[in-house]
Amino acid sequence: MNFLPGIETETRLRYAAIRSGFPAATLVVVLHIGTEQTAVASGSNREPDAVMVLEIGSHKTSTDYFRHTPPAPLELENAIAEIEDAVARVRPMIAENSTLFTTDTAIGEIAHISGVSAQPVLTLPLEAVESMFERMAAISLGRPAAQDTIPASPTFAATVLILREFMHHLNFSSITVQA
Repeated sequence: MNFLPGIETETRLRYAAIRSGFPAATLVVVLHIGTEQTAVASGSNREPDAVMVLEIGSHKTSTDYFRHTPPAPLELENAIAEIEDAVARVRPMIAENSTLFTTDTAIGEIAHISGVSAQPVLTLPLEAVESMFERMAAISLGRPAAQDTIPASPTFAATVLILREFMHHLNFSSITVQA
């Protein structure tokens, strides 16, 4: 696989910054959804025990699967199948009782649109991400987009899908967004 230079290093740095705020042995997972790839770092030490780069990203997923704005239902389903397959590869590196973190501004935007009040550290529950997905699906099925505040951007839709599938299939009940 051809990995873009920097996403693994960037994710390691994000992990180290987040990890430094917690006691030793705290299980931490850091998710970074990039434009072309998504990276995950996990561990309980100063350096991550494992880092994986997946070939799914907000722009790549949207250009590979979405031909309509908003994405059509079948486009969403096809993207979900690809994302699920990628996320399944991460499962072996996630320890039970890990806490999920990110510093991604796009995930912060999802939190704000979901109704999480602005603050330096946000907690976005899985239920809010599922609700965001349901709103996107309703628009995809024909509900007028003007009735909602969700951005029409295909990259926004791809980010929501990646986040949802990651949290859902890896059993995270929330994600903490740090500025």
